[in-house]
Amino acid sequence: MKKSIFVPHLNRNVVLGGLRPATPGLVHLHFSDFVNHAKMPAIPTTFDYSAKAAVPLADIYGNDQLGDCAIAMMFHAAAVFTGNATGVPYHVALSQVIAAYSKVGGYVPGDPSTDQGCVLTDVFNYWKTTGLPNGEKILGVIKINASSWNDVMASGFLFENHCFGVGLPDSWVTPFPSGPGFTWGVSGSSDPNNGHAFLGLGGIAAGAGAGIKIDTWGIMGTVTPDAVAAYAGPSGGGELWSVVTNDMLAKGQAKAPNGVAWADLIKAFDAMGGTVPVPAPPPAPAPVPVPPAPPAPVPVPPGQVQMTLPLAIAQLFAIDKIHNGPLQALTKAQAEQLVVDSLAMHWTKP
Repeated sequence: MKKSIFVPHLNRNVVLGGLRPATPGLVHLHFSDFVNHAKMPAIPTTFDYSAKAAVPLADIYGNDQLGDCAIAMMFHAAAVFTGNATGVPYHVALSQVIAAYSKVGGYVPGDPSTDQGCVLTDVFNYWKTTGLPNGEKILGVIKINASSWNDVMASGFLFENHCFGVGLPDSWVTPFPSGPGFTWGVSGSSDPNNGHAFLGLGGIAAGAGAGIKIDTWGIMGTVTPDAVAAYAGPSGGGELWSVVTNDMLAKGQAKAPNGVAWADLIKAFDAMGGTVPVPAPPPAPAPVPVPPAPPAPVPVPPGQVQMTLPLAIAQLFAIDKIHNGPLQALTKAQAEQLVVDSLAMHWTKP
């Protein structure tokens, strides 16, 4: 059931309730099946992918008149991806947003009875098969265990997005946040009549500001870890996903080559219609060269005693003899070199 609520920072109403319940029984991938936190490199304690998409993120894409929150979330995510990849975020016209809403949700412009919102998985399927007006298609989505804060932080860092589908508690919107910097924590029961989709694009692991940074209705706020667990998981009737693109896979493998079974994840996406080449295994380490065996010691002639002085000291003794002895046809330098070469060739090491 859609409802219109007043938003102070916009000085006008917005639409709430544009998210339809998830379709039961759909097959999807689970991030928890592919991640091993014991092998995962350290995740940054804070990350934020919003800065390079500020202008499109402030555009509510018609969600003040229509229940198109899931479509707006899709285009906000595309702005984050392109902004971080190229520095120029993808910003679409409202007409393009409405066209996508019509294809996914069945909305007929001018007919309010068809303004019924969307199912999130329908939005993802459209993005995967039809793609956005700029030609961008996703590889698919992976479901995130909202009750595992480690999974939530790791997936947000690796894939640079979270897609929330939540029945907002009434206290989150009554009163409505007055502006950016708001915090949504656990506060009453989830309300399915307040179904809303919004984008997560950053995270703080711990401390007073811990949570997932979100963008909704043109302002940034934070959903606390306990609120993510309470409202974005099955127990709260919510959904939490990360969109995955080929670019995100490449970035994720560079950020954390260990800790995620990337080859298995890619095979799973390919089994569901993807066309991503499975990364080749790392090359085997080069063999360690074996040092050559040392030369056999020169036998000590009979009647001689093998000295046990180090070679360098023995050479100094020999040079000293030359320095203090009579010189004939050789210069000192020639004599010194002869002794050094001779000892180096014939000296038997202890």
